[in-house]
Amino acid sequence: MQAYCEQEPSIDALIGLFNQLFQGPFNTVLIKGDDEPIYLPADQEHPHHRVIFAHGFYASALHEISHWCVAGEKRRQLVDFGYWYKPDGRSAEEQAEFEKVEVRPQAFEWILSVAAGHRFHFSADNIASNMSASDLFQNNVLMTVHELLDQGLPERMAMLVDALLKQTGRGALSKAEFKLTP
Repeated sequence: MQAYCEQEPSIDALIGLFNQLFQGPFNTVLIKGDDEPIYLPADQEHPHHRVIFAHGFYASALHEISHWCVAGEKRRQLVDFGYWYKPDGRSAEEQAEFEKVEVRPQAFEWILSVAAGHRFHFSADNIASNMSASDLFQNNVLMTVHELLDQGLPERMAMLVDALLKQTGRGALSKAEFKLTP
């Protein structure tokens, strides 16, 4: 059974924690945005790389952080990590492609969510086409979560998970906490 906070975890606490961990060693800050999420590398006007999440939503922050944790050093030098994105309204074929590239980021997001005590929801990000996350996608995300927990988390992910676990006062994560619900 996954443990969740009775109330929404503090977005300001998450921003502070992220910035404390990553502003120095990775020159990256987390910023609450007013519109669509985006990643912007440092430039002449902004000395830090910026992970900008949508509308102050905790889940959006965790999702964008997950993409940042997945992205390698070269990708972190590109706007939105250099990824192509087809917005809401994708066809079934386009949705299948979307799900292929979203497995790892959503696995990271699920792990971060549990560490933070925040409820995780799979995202098909395709409301206009009335498509939800497929069973195959959900199973692939779950398998990736289990693999990550077995093999160990990548450096930036591990740093944030450890800090979130300390912040929430809970123990280590267990594969048993990650289950698909019918």
